[in-house]
Amino acid sequence: MKKVLIITYYWPPAGGPGVQRWLKFVKYLGEYDIEPVVYVPENAHYPIQDATLSEEIPKNLKLYSRPIFEPYGLAGLFSKNKTKQISSGIIETKNQSVLEKAMLWIRGNFFIPDARKYWVKPSVTFLSTILKEEGITTVITTGPPHSVHLIGARLKTDHELCWIADFRDPWTSIGYHKKLRLSKRSQKKHKRLEHEVLNRADRLIVTSQTTKQEFQGLTKKPITVITNGYDFEYQKGTRLDSGFTIAHIGSLLNGRNPGNLWKVLSQLATENEVFRSDLQLEFIGVVSEDVMNTLSRYELAPYVKMRGYVSHSEAIRRQQSAQVLLLVEIDSEETKGIVPGKLFEYMAAKRPILAVGPTDWEAGAMVMQTRTGQAFDYRDTTALKETVLSWYKAFKSGALSVTSENTENYSRKSLTGKLAELL
Repeated sequence: MKKVLIITYYWPPAGGPGVQRWLKFVKYLGEYDIEPVVYVPENAHYPIQDATLSEEIPKNLKLYSRPIFEPYGLAGLFSKNKTKQISSGIIETKNQSVLEKAMLWIRGNFFIPDARKYWVKPSVTFLSTILKEEGITTVITTGPPHSVHLIGARLKTDHELCWIADFRDPWTSIGYHKKLRLSKRSQKKHKRLEHEVLNRADRLIVTSQTTKQEFQGLTKKPITVITNGYDFEYQKGTRLDSGFTIAHIGSLLNGRNPGNLWKVLSQLATENEVFRSDLQLEFIGVVSEDVMNTLSRYELAPYVKMRGYVSHSEAIRRQQSAQVLLLVEIDSEETKGIVPGKLFEYMAAKRPILAVGPTDWEAGAMVMQTRTGQAFDYRDTTALKETVLSWYKAFKSGALSVTSENTENYSRKSLTGKLAELL
């Protein structure tokens, strides 16, 4: 059986989509005659935790860990809430205090590529011994945080091995990168490190076709697209909400704020008393202040239910019981290739997906191709309103459903088979 070392920062008890990708690959790799060996930080700073995910770790998995030093603990002495927000990816650009600006500048210019950089050197030393003891010649690193890829680069220098770098998100082109108040020198260093990883790895894995096209302009190394996916069976007969619930599962970070949708819902609530009595907006996860302010401005606050973070199993239940599932991405050129991990679980939930994102959004195209819902950009209001009203009428008649196509290609087991072929 072939052994593969997987180096990842996110691992249970971490919660959120970042941990699930490789947790699920590890879960199924054994069925393809590949033994995963996993290396994770011993005392990581996880802004979101989900203890239930620990139950999915294979009982016989060989798991190594080493302590990590993270400066978030020191920064938290000054502002725990803001530190947690930044580490979660929420970067508010409006009305920033002097302290917030300073924290962002320090984060962007002192910790390159990210605040987990201090894990690189001790990990290389530790793993050099593990590679020999386990007889491992294939290493996979997954980021973000992209400092994990630097571990792969150093191991590649010191050992004869095949190194595969998995990018769950892009590096320098991702939206929040521009908000880090980087100096020109820091920007160049990010670019240099990105170039090093893209061109020293033997092979790259990305989660979207857009990222693949972007990276093809930066390297000649082979690039394979393996998307995220789902890992549960749809339960027929799931009890649907009695109200017209539009649910969003996951973080609604700053910028993921579809004003056209809030406007349409506000109009329908004003025009239709019955719609107003049925409408429910459910948010499971972190919601930015910007989104909350916009909802209040459109007088939608009375319809909002804030659930906060829930376990992954509870999120799956909510996906299957909501009437409509909301998928949102920031309206920018940089986000066209972002395919949220929740999309695939939305598909498996078999509830209509209402997607709002940038023009030519790859995730929106996938929604349309699989016939799992409808996708709109931030400028569309007429067709968006017609769709919401049409779905509401179907809901009132008990006929709101979807007839999807080819979603089985996104099951975690099927995707692991694709990874196994690569290995």
